[in-house]
Amino acid sequence: MFLVCNVVLWVSLCFFLAALAVIWIWKGKTRTMKISMIFLVTSLLVLWSCSSTNAKTVSPPAPALSLTPTPAPAPAPAPDYVNLTDLLTLAGPFHTFLNLLDSTGVMKTFQDQANNTEQGITIFVPQDTAFSSLKKPSLSNLTQDQKKSLCLFHGLSKYYTLSDFNKLSSSNPVTTMAGGQYTLNFTDVSGTVLLGSGWTNTKVSSSVHSTNPVSVFQVDRVLLPEAIFGVAPPPAPAPAPTPDTTPAADTPKSSTTKASPKSSSSTSSSSSSHRIINWGVLHCLVLAMSGGFILFF
Repeated sequence: MFLVCNVVLWVSLCFFLAALAVIWIWKGKTRTMKISMIFLVTSLLVLWSCSSTNAKTVSPPAPALSLTPTPAPAPAPAPDYVNLTDLLTLAGPFHTFLNLLDSTGVMKTFQDQANNTEQGITIFVPQDTAFSSLKKPSLSNLTQDQKKSLCLFHGLSKYYTLSDFNKLSSSNPVTTMAGGQYTLNFTDVSGTVLLGSGWTNTKVSSSVHSTNPVSVFQVDRVLLPEAIFGVAPPPAPAPAPTPDTTPAADTPKSSTTKASPKSSSSTSSSSSSHRIINWGVLHCLVLAMSGGFILFF
C-alpha cells in the first residue's frame, strides 16, 4: 500500500512540473531559463521512471517473524518428598527402631539419601516385637557408634522393588549403607524374599512403602551384623527324647488286687484241712487206748 501511494505522488508531481514548464516556455522566458526548466523536467521524468522500475522489481516483503517464542518441553515431574519420620510413625508399630534412628542421627542420613540423590533408598524395618523378643545378644551394651552402624545396616543406598531382589540375589553379598564389612545375603524363594546376616535369618513380611525413590519393607527380626557381634554360635543340639514311663498293658493293678482274695481263701482252706487231720489222729489214739484197757481187764 505504501508503494502505490509513493508512485501516485511522484506521477502527480511530475505532471505538475511539466505543466508549469510548458507555461513558462510559452510566455517567452529567456533561453537560459528555458534550458533550466527543460533539464528539470527531464530529470524528474528520469527519476520517476527509475522509481517505477524499482517498484516493479521490488520483491514482496517477507512475512513478519513471530515474536512469540516456542515453548520448551515441560521437564519431568520431580519425585514427591517423602518424610520418613511420618511414614514410619503412621505405618508402625516401629517406635523402637524409629527412636534408634533419631538418637543416632541415622534418620537424617536416610532422609538425605531418599530425597537428595537419584539412586533413592531401601529400608528394612523391624517391628517393636522383634526388639522385645531379642534376648541374646543384647543391644544395651552397644556403643553409640555401634548403634549407628546397626541402624545403617538396615538400609541399602538404592531403590529396590520386591521383584528386584530376584536379580539382587545373584550379587550376594550385598553391601549395606553401614560399609563394606556390613553385608546381607538375599534369596528369592517363589516370591518370598529371605535375608541373612550371619546372626539373623528372616524374611520380608510386608511392603510398607514402595514408590520411587523410597522402599520400606517390614522384617520379622532385627538384622544383627557379624561385624559387631562376631560369628554366630552354632545352634544348640536337639534334646534327647524322654523315656516312655507308661505302665505295661498286661500288668494292670486290678489283677493284683483281685489275686489277693484267692490266696487268702486257699490259705484258709489248707489250715482247715490240717485241723481235720489232727482230730482224726487223736480219735484213733483214743480208740486204741480204750481197746487196750478192755483186753487187760
